[in-house]
Amino acid sequence: MNHRRRPSLWIRSLTSGLILAWTLLGGSLAAVASTPWRIVARSDNDLVRVLRESGAKVRRFTEARSAVETAPEGSGVLILADGYPHETTRVDPDVFERARSRKVRLYVEYPSMVPELTLGSPRTLATGYWGNILERTVVASDAFGESLRKGRILMIHDCHHLPVAVEHPHLALAQVAGYDTAVYGLPATGVHPVLFDAPGGGILVATTKLSQFVTARYAPLDAWDPVWRMILGWVDPDADIPPLRWTPRVRPSFSREATLPRNVEREALRRGAEWYRRSGLLVHPEWQSRYDRESNQGPATPDWPDGHRAGPGMPKGSKVGDGSLGLLEGFRSKIYSDGSQSVLWWRRADNAGESAGALALAGRVLGRRDLTRIGSNLGDWLVGSGHLYGGDFADPRHPAFGLAGWNDVPRYYGESHGYHQLWGDDNARAWLGLLRTAAALGTERFDERLAQQLLALARLTSRKGFIAPSIQLPSLVSGGWEGHFNGSHEDLSPHFQAYVQACLLWGANATGSPVLRDRATRGIRRLMEVYPQGWSATNDQFNQERARMLLPLAWLVREEDTPEHREWLRRVAVDLTSDMDPCGAILTKIRQGPTSNGAYGTAETTLIQENGDPNTDLLYTANFALVGLHEAAAATGEGLYCDAEDRLARFLCRIQIRSDAQPQLDGGWFRGFDYRRWEHWGSDADVGWSLYSMETGWISGEILSVLALRQMQTSVWDLTRGTAIPRYFRLWRERMIPEDLTAGF
Repeated sequence: MNHRRRPSLWIRSLTSGLILAWTLLGGSLAAVASTPWRIVARSDNDLVRVLRESGAKVRRFTEARSAVETAPEGSGVLILADGYPHETTRVDPDVFERARSRKVRLYVEYPSMVPELTLGSPRTLATGYWGNILERTVVASDAFGESLRKGRILMIHDCHHLPVAVEHPHLALAQVAGYDTAVYGLPATGVHPVLFDAPGGGILVATTKLSQFVTARYAPLDAWDPVWRMILGWVDPDADIPPLRWTPRVRPSFSREATLPRNVEREALRRGAEWYRRSGLLVHPEWQSRYDRESNQGPATPDWPDGHRAGPGMPKGSKVGDGSLGLLEGFRSKIYSDGSQSVLWWRRADNAGESAGALALAGRVLGRRDLTRIGSNLGDWLVGSGHLYGGDFADPRHPAFGLAGWNDVPRYYGESHGYHQLWGDDNARAWLGLLRTAAALGTERFDERLAQQLLALARLTSRKGFIAPSIQLPSLVSGGWEGHFNGSHEDLSPHFQAYVQACLLWGANATGSPVLRDRATRGIRRLMEVYPQGWSATNDQFNQERARMLLPLAWLVREEDTPEHREWLRRVAVDLTSDMDPCGAILTKIRQGPTSNGAYGTAETTLIQENGDPNTDLLYTANFALVGLHEAAAATGEGLYCDAEDRLARFLCRIQIRSDAQPQLDGGWFRGFDYRRWEHWGSDADVGWSLYSMETGWISGEILSVLALRQMQTSVWDLTRGTAIPRYFRLWRERMIPEDLTAGF
């Protein structure tokens, strides 16, 4: 039966029609299907993998000569930088000549030579005052079309590049101000070409490795498909380039629209608590010697090129501590070419206290003794530290008795010792973290030290209710604490004052001390008298001041529930939540961003250039807003605070970092997030703690503590009732603040 072996008439007709259609279309799609991209690179190159995953064919070569010799005339070859950043890409002169004679277009990355060009030795990105990155990539031509207009800003992390003098580059490195766009244009000097057409045509040169865009986490995501479409379109103008798709190595846990699991907060708490061990930041005895050795030598060492001791973390597989030796501060914003990040190699009192509280609470909620033990050990390390809570700080005769030093690094900057820096707000957050730790563990062993620190904070708080933002230990020794206590200092910044006032309010309620109550309420009243115009906005970021102020206002309602106090709390909360995006992100609001290209990266600042840039700040705003809203909801039961807290908590669960490729980041949070793009992006202008920075205390410690309290259906105020602090407070009260100094209060 022949009809079973022959195609039916309609199949043959359809096939003939399709062939005719492809012919009329010039055979372009057939050419795409049959013509692979000819690439000289390893199989694990990002571009090779992305092309293949996007449905394109790739023919890979191990050396450029054979790729050029076998390429059809008029086609193109991509020669990628396998040896980057340590070795430039070697291409012999005769390969360029052969490609030109055969009309084969070449895209070459990080080349050792290019005909008619003089390439300098590899250079890295310029850095600023504390090692922060100053240079970003800017679109410098119209080659990318409407999808990537001239002036757009990109980030090529850890960019090693070859200096060269050419005109009219397509991409260039420069120090520029702006969020998405270089608002002041390219500067007149200091512009370094990154992508350009070589003289004579036929060669497209990248002075760095652009094909590492996935591994090295180049940003923003929406820029890199247009970049590669332009390059691939130049290599083969007739090709139909497929949409390039890849999964970012570091990304939010959930999309903006995803339906969240019912247990999402508990799971975020678990992952966030486990991040402390995955991060590699818990100091282990096997590598503590490196920390101590470099610490004693001060900052002027090869490993610590800047005063804030930022450098690579311990290698993968290194042992992780259990909290008994403290923990490093966190991650700096610098991203290396392998996608890992720079670590802040110092230990801070505030981060240790906040982290101890978070882990102790998480362990209690999750029934995880391993987490509880780390929190407990961190608390013991902090109180028993030789630098931060010991030494002068443990000597009752010393004016700094009871306080905590900032960090434990000698000569952390110039000749300044880290533990000589006394920050009032950092002391307050260390105190609150240790208070949470004690309550979660159900222990009284920290209570005497907490009573001493509470009195020490009161000794530095003026009659008006304000503490000096920072004091140098030598200055305190020479002037004594009495001048602060009896003085009339005023500082109208909740960033520096609010948490100290919250500590004093808690202490007043627990101990009945009229001095603590008077100083806290005087300061709060003064801040609310001048709100909002009179407030000083740290980092020019006003919503961070509102976020900080919520906690003392909530606790003021607890201490003295009056219509006026409730109105103060509601007024600040309404103003803050009016700047809340529907997704739960709190907008960043400023007066102005960097006023010139030269001003970019020279100060502690926000992550936006102007109001409307869709970035939210988790280091200064969202974290403290969550704390304040939670305590306000518990204090009042009002829907305004409950609803806003719920929205913010869900948002933070959505944007918690997920990463298999960089497990040391998985479960944490970066400082900045672009809630419109739904990725980690912003103006990386801050000199110290910028876009991709991660704080063990300020960010994770505060967020996780609230997530745990929400699971427990309690608040810090309620959880910490019944401590032994009042007993120790009475014991130390007369010794630390003699009665004759408080006459009239």
